Amino acid sequence: MIPLYEAKAELFRTLSHPVRIRVLELLGERPMPVRDLLSGINIEASSLSQQLAVLRRAGIVTSTRAGGTVSYALAGPDVADLLHAARRFLAHLLTDQHQLLDALRHDPAQAHQPAATVTT
Repeated sequence: MIPLYEAKAELFRTLSHPVRIRVLELLGERPMPVRDLLSGINIEASSLSQQLAVLRRAGIVTSTRAGGTVSYALAGPDVADLLHAARRFLAHLLTDQHQLLDALRHDPAQAHQPAATVTT
């Protein structure tokens, strides 16, 4: 059995491709057939298929076939929660960076303070 921290690292490696993140964002809205995913992501069908296979093997998405149509869905709500947490984290990080940039522009002496203590 691998340690939990290694399993987490593998999960984040799986998520570390921009196309995979975009696929998960789209599937967070609703399950979608491949043709809808293709229209939401500007890549070749073979590239999308490869990225979907990675996500499916990792258990992050599921697929169903109805006739000639293959549809994908998130494996569970935790996937969408993880993406929302990443969005909140990035928003906070960018806000802190913006505050630091403002401090640099307006008062070079404050630029050495941590972003959380900088006031604008």
